[in-house]
Amino acid sequence: MEDITADLLAGRAGHGDHRRIRHVMPMSFRDYLTVSGRALPLPPPAQLWDMQSADVREQLDVVSFLVDDYDQAWQEYLRCGGFPRAVYEHVTTGAVSPGYLRDLEAWLVADLAQDEAPDSVPLLLNALSDRATSPLNVAKLGRDLGYGSRELGERRITRLLSTFGAVRCPQRDDHGRAVPRAQAKCYLTDPLLAWLPSRLRAGTGEPPMPTLTEMALGTSLALALDRKQEGRFTYGDTIGYTRTESGREVDFAPVPVPTGSGTRSTTPLEGKWVSHGWRSEALVIENKYRAGILATRNILDLTHPVWAVPAPLVALLLR
Repeated sequence: MEDITADLLAGRAGHGDHRRIRHVMPMSFRDYLTVSGRALPLPPPAQLWDMQSADVREQLDVVSFLVDDYDQAWQEYLRCGGFPRAVYEHVTTGAVSPGYLRDLEAWLVADLAQDEAPDSVPLLLNALSDRATSPLNVAKLGRDLGYGSRELGERRITRLLSTFGAVRCPQRDDHGRAVPRAQAKCYLTDPLLAWLPSRLRAGTGEPPMPTLTEMALGTSLALALDRKQEGRFTYGDTIGYTRTESGREVDFAPVPVPTGSGTRSTTPLEGKWVSHGWRSEALVIENKYRAGILATRNILDLTHPVWAVPAPLVALLLR
């Protein structure tokens, strides 16, 4: 098992020797563009609390004619994820091998399915992917998967979170605090985890690109917050969604983050991966926060209080 773990995750450590904790995580989209040899400009990461600055606008204007190229690269990244071996196989052969997928499943079985049949791991990943864009009802999840108790479902999800296979996205209030007893969303931290069920088990559907996009952006933002304040990812205190007065959701609400001049709040983000009709979606953020970013598929429009920015460029601004 040690060899498998090393093969899957080696080298994905945190940045900077000053950090006491190093997270072993798959590649970011920025890493993927670098190692896959795509000749695309890499805008520098933005300040999380100032993602609509004049500098960011200038950087986005420079790459505006390449939005379709970024979209194609983003879709490729969402198909293979960021595990180093998966990226290598996808770049060199065009697909992640069944052998590697089985190795990945074996790692998850060892960590998650100590008390159940191995087949339950792909079914759990499939169920979480299907429900990722909505608050997770753990009791219903357990019933649908035949767990027999809510406690078993909670235990399986807790194990996935503790191995960094998932990140929790709780509901937050207008001060960035988690809302007690509210249902949280649960994102898989690597796109390949969402593909594993459909590639290894018949009867499970392929994950849609909008869902994969929201999960990938959530993970990127969570890790960006952890780099600003070490330990937040480990303790599950990073991202969060919020509800408007009309009951609509904003995927990534502002949360407090330390800066050199005191505490600031992150820029509100929404992931929609649309190619048209984005203004109606942006009004949800605009009405609540008066500004923010809507992550689209290939629309770049910086002329409104809420910017439309292609999801891959949002990912690059975050990491």
